Amino acid sequence: MRSRVTGMWWGTTVEAPDPGALARFYSELLGWPIGHEEPGTTILAVPEGNMYVVFQEATDYQPPVWPPVEGRQRPMMHFDFQVADLDSAVAEALALGASVAATQLRDNVRVLVDPAGHPFCLCRDDG
Repeated sequence: MRSRVTGMWWGTTVEAPDPGALARFYSELLGWPIGHEEPGTTILAVPEGNMYVVFQEATDYQPPVWPPVEGRQRPMMHFDFQVADLDSAVAEALALGASVAATQLRDNVRVLVDPAGHPFCLCRDDG
């Protein structure tokens, strides 16, 4: 991006019916702090670098369906997180309120669903 500035921050915004609750789920899962919270918006700060994840209220939110089903809200994006121990990471996510998706495509990746219905992947570090 030509207009980029030194130290430019970047991030993404995730819609949810309760942005504070979803931000706290990911804060606990990743060990990242809540950087800012106001009605309808909660920002998760990433400790290393200039990025963030905003969780924003959507009153008409429809959770995506994984795998995609014709005529239903499909996932528009998802998070991938690399982990050293896949079984332990899955257990931790489940304890925080995630669920395991019914469809799994690879042995070294687990598709989970966060409390608001967004799929996310835990990917075992095979390197």
